Amino acid sequence: MVDSAGVLAQPFMQRALLGGLLTGGLGGLLGSFAVLRQLSFFSDALGHSALLGVSIGILLGINPTLVLIPFAVLFALLVNQLVERSKLPADALLNIVYSSSLAFAVVALSLVETYRGGIQQLLFGDILGIGWLDLGVIALLLLGAVLYLVLSMRAQVLLTLNSDFAGAFGVRANWHRIAFIVLLAVVVAVSIKAVGVLLISAFVVIPACAGRLLSRRFPIYVLSSALLGGGCALLGLFASGLTNLPSGPCVVIVQFSGFMLALLFKAIF
Repeated sequence: MVDSAGVLAQPFMQRALLGGLLTGGLGGLLGSFAVLRQLSFFSDALGHSALLGVSIGILLGINPTLVLIPFAVLFALLVNQLVERSKLPADALLNIVYSSSLAFAVVALSLVETYRGGIQQLLFGDILGIGWLDLGVIALLLLGAVLYLVLSMRAQVLLTLNSDFAGAFGVRANWHRIAFIVLLAVVVAVSIKAVGVLLISAFVVIPACAGRLLSRRFPIYVLSSALLGGGCALLGLFASGLTNLPSGPCVVIVQFSGFMLALLFKAIF
Protein backbone atom coordinates (compact mmCIF):
# COMPACT_ATOMS: atom_id res chain seq x y z
CA MET A 1 0.00 0.00 0.00
CA VAL A 2 1.33 3.46 -0.96
CA ASP A 3 0.92 6.75 0.91
CA SER A 4 -1.88 8.79 -0.72
CA ALA A 5 -0.12 12.16 -0.37
CA GLY A 6 3.00 10.72 -1.97
CA VAL A 7 0.99 9.31 -4.85
CA LEU A 8 -0.76 12.62 -5.57
CA ALA A 9 2.57 14.48 -5.47
CA GLN A 10 3.93 12.46 -8.38
CA PRO A 11 3.70 14.30 -11.76
CA PHE A 12 2.85 11.11 -13.64
CA MET A 13 -0.06 10.47 -11.26
CA GLN A 14 -1.34 14.03 -11.68
CA ARG A 15 -1.27 13.59 -15.46
CA ALA A 16 -3.00 10.23 -15.11
CA LEU A 17 -5.80 11.66 -12.94
CA LEU A 18 -6.37 14.55 -15.34
CA GLY A 19 -6.32 12.15 -18.27
CA GLY A 20 -8.75 9.84 -16.50
CA LEU A 21 -11.12 12.70 -15.75
CA LEU A 22 -11.11 13.88 -19.37
CA THR A 23 -11.27 10.41 -20.90
CA GLY A 24 -13.91 9.18 -18.48
CA GLY A 25 -16.07 12.24 -19.09
CA LEU A 26 -15.67 11.81 -22.83
CA GLY A 27 -16.59 8.13 -22.67
CA GLY A 28 -19.67 8.84 -20.55
CA LEU A 29 -20.75 11.70 -22.84
CA LEU A 30 -20.60 9.66 -26.05
CA GLY A 31 -21.79 6.54 -24.27
CA SER A 32 -25.05 8.24 -23.28
CA PHE A 33 -25.96 8.51 -26.97
CA ALA A 34 -24.40 5.19 -28.00
CA VAL A 35 -26.43 3.21 -25.46
CA LEU A 36 -29.78 4.69 -26.53
CA ARG A 37 -28.89 4.19 -30.21
CA GLN A 38 -27.94 0.56 -29.53
CA LEU A 39 -24.31 1.14 -30.56
CA SER A 40 -22.82 -0.48 -27.45
CA PHE A 41 -21.66 -3.54 -29.35
CA PHE A 42 -20.30 -1.29 -32.09
CA SER A 43 -17.99 0.39 -29.57
CA ASP A 44 -16.93 -3.05 -28.34
CA ALA A 45 -16.09 -4.10 -31.90
CA LEU A 46 -14.11 -0.90 -32.41
CA GLY A 47 -12.13 -1.50 -29.23
CA HIS A 48 -11.20 -5.08 -30.06
CA SER A 49 -10.35 -4.22 -33.66
CA ALA A 50 -8.14 -1.33 -32.54
CA LEU A 51 -5.55 -3.91 -31.57
CA LEU A 52 -5.11 -4.65 -35.28
CA GLY A 53 -4.33 -0.97 -35.88
CA VAL A 54 -1.73 -1.08 -33.12
CA SER A 55 -0.23 -4.22 -34.66
CA ILE A 56 0.03 -2.56 -38.06
CA GLY A 57 1.86 0.40 -36.54
CA ILE A 58 4.31 -1.86 -34.72
CA LEU A 59 5.03 -3.96 -37.82
CA LEU A 60 5.61 -0.80 -39.90
CA GLY A 61 7.84 0.70 -37.24
CA ILE A 62 5.48 3.65 -36.71
CA ASN A 63 4.21 5.00 -33.41
CA PRO A 64 1.00 2.95 -32.86
CA THR A 65 -0.84 6.05 -31.60
CA LEU A 66 -0.35 7.75 -34.97
CA VAL A 67 -1.81 4.73 -36.77
CA LEU A 68 -4.62 3.98 -34.32
CA ILE A 69 -6.85 7.02 -34.86
CA PRO A 70 -6.99 6.91 -38.70
CA PHE A 71 -7.33 3.13 -38.54
CA ALA A 72 -10.27 3.38 -36.11
CA VAL A 73 -12.03 5.98 -38.27
CA LEU A 74 -11.54 3.99 -41.47
CA PHE A 75 -12.59 0.76 -39.76
CA ALA A 76 -15.75 2.39 -38.36
CA LEU A 77 -16.76 3.76 -41.77
CA LEU A 78 -16.15 0.43 -43.50
CA VAL A 79 -18.08 -1.53 -40.88
CA ASN A 80 -20.95 0.99 -41.05
CA GLN A 81 -21.17 0.46 -44.81
CA LEU A 82 -20.98 -3.30 -44.34
CA VAL A 83 -23.82 -3.28 -41.81
CA GLU A 84 -26.00 -1.06 -44.02
CA ARG A 85 -25.44 -3.07 -47.20
CA SER A 86 -25.50 -6.55 -45.69
CA LYS A 87 -28.70 -8.39 -44.88
CA LEU A 88 -27.08 -10.12 -41.93
CA PRO A 89 -28.02 -9.13 -38.34
CA ALA A 90 -25.76 -6.29 -37.17
CA ASP A 91 -24.65 -8.03 -33.96
CA ALA A 92 -23.63 -11.20 -35.83
CA LEU A 93 -21.72 -9.20 -38.44
CA LEU A 94 -19.91 -7.14 -35.82
CA ASN A 95 -18.97 -10.31 -33.97
CA ILE A 96 -17.39 -11.73 -37.12
CA VAL A 97 -15.51 -8.51 -37.85
CA TYR A 98 -14.05 -7.88 -34.40
CA SER A 99 -13.17 -11.50 -33.61
CA SER A 100 -11.41 -11.89 -36.98
CA SER A 101 -9.48 -8.62 -36.65
CA LEU A 102 -8.51 -9.56 -33.09
CA ALA A 103 -7.18 -12.90 -34.32
CA PHE A 104 -5.09 -11.19 -37.02
CA ALA A 105 -3.77 -8.72 -34.44
CA VAL A 106 -2.69 -11.42 -31.98
CA VAL A 107 -0.90 -13.32 -34.76
CA ALA A 108 0.83 -10.12 -35.91
CA LEU A 109 1.95 -9.23 -32.37
CA SER A 110 3.29 -12.73 -31.82
CA LEU A 111 5.70 -12.10 -34.70
CA VAL A 112 7.14 -9.03 -32.99
CA GLU A 113 9.53 -10.43 -30.39
CA THR A 114 10.44 -7.07 -28.84
CA TYR A 115 6.85 -6.07 -28.14
CA ARG A 116 5.55 -9.10 -26.29
CA GLY A 117 6.11 -7.46 -22.92
CA GLY A 118 3.75 -4.63 -23.81
CA ILE A 119 0.73 -6.69 -24.80
CA GLN A 120 -0.69 -6.55 -21.26
CA GLN A 121 -0.72 -2.73 -21.40
CA LEU A 122 -2.57 -2.87 -24.72
CA LEU A 123 -5.17 -5.27 -23.35
CA PHE A 124 -5.75 -3.70 -19.92
CA GLY A 125 -4.49 -0.11 -20.25
CA ASP A 126 -1.64 1.89 -18.75
CA ILE A 127 -2.87 5.43 -18.15
CA LEU A 128 0.00 6.05 -15.72
CA GLY A 129 2.21 6.44 -18.79
CA ILE A 130 0.11 9.23 -20.30
CA GLY A 131 1.96 12.36 -21.41
CA TRP A 132 1.11 16.02 -21.91
CA LEU A 133 0.65 15.49 -25.65
CA ASP A 134 -1.92 12.78 -24.90
CA LEU A 135 -3.72 15.15 -22.52
CA GLY A 136 -3.81 17.86 -25.19
CA VAL A 137 -5.33 15.50 -27.74
CA ILE A 138 -7.96 14.26 -25.26
CA ALA A 139 -8.84 17.83 -24.19
CA LEU A 140 -9.26 18.98 -27.81
CA LEU A 141 -11.38 15.92 -28.57
CA LEU A 142 -13.59 16.54 -25.54
CA LEU A 143 -14.03 20.18 -26.54
CA GLY A 144 -14.88 19.20 -30.12
CA ALA A 145 -17.36 16.54 -28.97
CA VAL A 146 -19.13 18.95 -26.60
CA LEU A 147 -19.38 21.66 -29.27
CA TYR A 148 -20.70 19.23 -31.87
CA LEU A 149 -23.31 17.69 -29.56
CA VAL A 150 -24.46 21.04 -28.15
CA LEU A 151 -24.78 22.70 -31.55
CA SER A 152 -26.65 19.71 -32.97
CA MET A 153 -28.58 18.74 -29.83
CA ARG A 154 -32.00 18.93 -31.50
CA ALA A 155 -30.83 16.61 -34.28
CA GLN A 156 -29.16 14.27 -31.79
CA VAL A 157 -32.32 13.94 -29.70
CA LEU A 158 -34.48 13.27 -32.77
CA LEU A 159 -32.00 10.73 -34.11
CA THR A 160 -31.91 8.99 -30.75
CA LEU A 161 -35.70 8.78 -30.64
CA ASN A 162 -36.23 7.69 -34.25
CA SER A 163 -34.00 8.25 -37.29
CA ASP A 164 -36.92 8.13 -39.75
CA PHE A 165 -38.82 10.59 -37.59
CA ALA A 166 -35.80 12.88 -37.56
CA GLY A 167 -35.61 12.85 -41.36
CA ALA A 168 -39.19 14.09 -41.54
CA PHE A 169 -38.09 17.16 -39.55
CA GLY A 170 -35.30 17.99 -41.98
CA VAL A 171 -32.47 16.41 -40.01
CA ARG A 172 -29.65 15.08 -42.18
CA ALA A 173 -29.83 11.71 -40.47
CA ASN A 174 -27.16 9.93 -42.52
CA TRP A 175 -24.63 12.76 -42.12
CA HIS A 176 -25.13 12.97 -38.35
CA ARG A 177 -25.00 9.19 -37.99
CA ILE A 178 -21.65 9.00 -39.80
CA ALA A 179 -20.29 11.99 -37.85
CA PHE A 180 -21.23 10.35 -34.55
CA ILE A 181 -19.70 7.01 -35.56
CA VAL A 182 -16.44 8.74 -36.55
CA LEU A 183 -16.42 10.66 -33.27
CA LEU A 184 -17.05 7.44 -31.33
CA ALA A 185 -14.22 5.73 -33.22
CA VAL A 186 -11.75 8.49 -32.33
CA VAL A 187 -12.83 8.42 -28.67
CA VAL A 188 -12.32 4.66 -28.55
CA ALA A 189 -8.88 5.05 -30.17
CA VAL A 190 -7.62 7.65 -27.69
CA SER A 191 -9.11 5.77 -24.73
CA ILE A 192 -7.25 2.54 -25.50
CA LYS A 193 -4.21 3.79 -23.60
CA ALA A 194 -6.31 4.39 -20.50
CA VAL A 195 -8.36 1.20 -20.22
CA GLY A 196 -7.05 -1.14 -22.88
CA VAL A 197 -8.64 -3.07 -25.71
CA LEU A 198 -10.60 -5.57 -23.61
CA LEU A 199 -12.27 -3.03 -21.31
CA ILE A 200 -13.03 -0.11 -23.63
CA SER A 201 -16.67 -1.07 -24.15
CA ALA A 202 -17.31 -1.00 -20.39
CA PHE A 203 -15.67 2.44 -20.21
CA VAL A 204 -18.28 3.75 -22.67
CA VAL A 205 -21.35 1.75 -21.63
CA ILE A 206 -21.35 1.45 -17.81
CA PRO A 207 -21.48 5.20 -16.91
CA ALA A 208 -24.22 5.73 -19.49
CA CYS A 209 -26.32 2.90 -18.07
CA ALA A 210 -25.85 4.23 -14.53
CA GLY A 211 -26.79 7.72 -15.68
CA ARG A 212 -29.92 6.34 -17.34
CA LEU A 213 -31.01 4.79 -14.05
CA LEU A 214 -30.56 8.06 -12.17
CA SER A 215 -32.22 10.51 -14.57
CA ARG A 216 -35.39 10.84 -16.59
CA ARG A 217 -34.71 14.01 -18.55
CA PHE A 218 -32.42 13.69 -21.56
CA PRO A 219 -30.05 16.63 -20.81
CA ILE A 220 -29.64 15.48 -17.19
CA TYR A 221 -29.00 11.95 -18.40
CA VAL A 222 -26.20 13.08 -20.73
CA LEU A 223 -24.63 15.28 -18.04
CA SER A 224 -24.85 12.64 -15.32
CA SER A 225 -23.30 10.01 -17.62
CA ALA A 226 -20.33 12.30 -18.32
CA LEU A 227 -19.91 13.14 -14.62
CA LEU A 228 -20.12 9.49 -13.61
CA GLY A 229 -17.57 8.56 -16.26
CA GLY A 230 -15.10 11.20 -15.12
CA GLY A 231 -15.69 10.70 -11.39
CA CYS A 232 -15.38 6.91 -11.52
CA ALA A 233 -12.19 7.25 -13.58
CA LEU A 234 -10.67 9.50 -10.92
CA LEU A 235 -11.56 7.11 -8.09
CA GLY A 236 -10.39 4.08 -10.04
CA LEU A 237 -7.04 5.65 -10.93
CA PHE A 238 -6.49 6.80 -7.37
CA ALA A 239 -7.17 3.25 -6.17
CA SER A 240 -4.81 1.95 -8.84
CA GLY A 241 -2.03 4.27 -7.68
CA LEU A 242 -2.49 3.30 -4.03
CA THR A 243 -2.62 -0.45 -4.61
CA ASN A 244 -0.27 -0.70 -7.61
CA LEU A 245 -2.96 -2.59 -9.55
CA PRO A 246 -3.69 -2.16 -13.31
CA SER A 247 -5.44 1.15 -14.01
CA GLY A 248 -8.02 -0.05 -16.54
CA PRO A 249 -9.55 -2.84 -14.43
CA CYS A 250 -9.61 -0.56 -11.35
CA VAL A 251 -11.58 2.09 -13.25
CA VAL A 252 -14.07 -0.45 -14.59
CA ILE A 253 -14.55 -2.00 -11.13
CA VAL A 254 -15.35 1.45 -9.70
CA GLN A 255 -17.73 2.08 -12.61
CA PHE A 256 -19.46 -1.22 -11.96
CA SER A 257 -19.77 -0.34 -8.27
CA GLY A 258 -21.34 2.97 -9.26
CA PHE A 259 -23.76 1.17 -11.55
CA MET A 260 -24.81 -1.18 -8.75
CA LEU A 261 -25.36 1.78 -6.42
CA ALA A 262 -27.46 3.47 -9.10
CA LEU A 263 -29.45 0.26 -9.52
CA LEU A 264 -30.01 0.09 -5.76
CA PHE A 265 -31.04 3.76 -5.65
CA LYS A 266 -33.50 3.16 -8.50
CA ALA A 267 -35.01 0.17 -6.71
CA ILE A 268 -35.47 2.09 -3.45
CA PHE A 269 -36.69 5.40 -4.84
